[in-house]
Amino acid sequence: MSESFLYFIWQYQYFSKNSLITTDGHVVQIVHTGFRNHNAGPDFTNARLLIDNVEWVGTVEMHIRTSDWLAHNHQHDRAYDNVILHVVWQDDRAANGKRVDRLDGMPLPTLELSPLTDPALLERFQALTTSPDAIPCAGQFKSVSPLRLTSMLDKAMMQRLERKAEDVHEIVRQTNGDWEETAYRLLAANMGFKINADPMAQLSRTVPLKAILKHRDNLLQAEAMLFGTAGLLPIDEPDDYAATLQREYRFLSVKYAHADKQITAHAWKWGRLRPANFPTLRLAQFARLLTQHASLFSLFVGTTDIGRLVKSLQVMPSDYWQSHYRFGKETPKAAPALGQNSAENIVINTIVPLLAAYAHHRGQPAYIDRAIALLEQLPPEKNRLTDNWDTLGLGIRTAFDSQAAIELYNEFCSVKKCLNCQVGAGLLK
Repeated sequence: MSESFLYFIWQYQYFSKNSLITTDGHVVQIVHTGFRNHNAGPDFTNARLLIDNVEWVGTVEMHIRTSDWLAHNHQHDRAYDNVILHVVWQDDRAANGKRVDRLDGMPLPTLELSPLTDPALLERFQALTTSPDAIPCAGQFKSVSPLRLTSMLDKAMMQRLERKAEDVHEIVRQTNGDWEETAYRLLAANMGFKINADPMAQLSRTVPLKAILKHRDNLLQAEAMLFGTAGLLPIDEPDDYAATLQREYRFLSVKYAHADKQITAHAWKWGRLRPANFPTLRLAQFARLLTQHASLFSLFVGTTDIGRLVKSLQVMPSDYWQSHYRFGKETPKAAPALGQNSAENIVINTIVPLLAAYAHHRGQPAYIDRAIALLEQLPPEKNRLTDNWDTLGLGIRTAFDSQAAIELYNEFCSVKKCLNCQVGAGLLK
């Protein structure tokens, strides 16, 4: 039993409503259950009830047991003064000998739901929340209505956009409203592709975009600034290129006061990475992207052609990095440009959230529509989560589908929030 189950059956009134009687014998009629409160205070606000034919308007508080009111010290919290009904699963006052009173000393009306609820409903809820499957409803998934599933995926996708947009807004606040710098920081973290996202994000906070753009016409200087601050320049200078970068970095680190802000080399991860994902090559590609485009923000927000957008991200690094994956180690196989999959990943995880955040900033939903249109034109991501959904027959066809499926799993399935999911709620009904 959990309070979330109580919220669910109260909100949708999945209990017998014939002759509702409080534990003190008062007749209750529900005019309106109220609105779920996700902030501090009572669980439902603006409820309307008739108790012995007297109308009451106020809040409703819910607990597993009556004594939980006292255990949570609500009797001392003025935020609970306007509770008009205490809804519990089990009234344990007889066992503990304590009752819940209002501040004026009168008993607070208490409604016990366990005798009014179909045991089969509780059994279905427990079957979902105790399921050993990664996706709790896996065994019943084929019985889910396609319309309900589509509706939930749309809800999950919009929730994901809202959540990612808020992350972008936090960067906007940190950069004092500089959207160009925000786009740069988002791209930097994304270029770390999860495993090196943190040091890449730290690098972008240390080296501002304005400093890079001052040397936009000199790719080598941009590389020196990035590699040097990243702590990835080799001390032994194995070749002329590395030696040149060291000289440039020594000058630039003094000019921009970066000398004491260098990231430690061990912050970067190399293990179990394919050479194409080595941080050195990613930094070289990042430097090329920054110097190739005068405005990342304009590119990301102003480009509607998905083909052009992906192609503009598939940059070739400087000559040295076309034959090296690490300093001083030439490879017989040419190092690749930023690949198609990586470029699409940047669209999904950098450009789409940026558009969603900008839509809120400007109050123009058209940018949200553009973000969704980009996702619908991209192929789906392939990973363990999407494979799980494919096995159940979800039918993931686009990046919109895969992003929605990932959100559904992370924010609902993995944390067993089945009652907040239209799929889980539908199965309970």
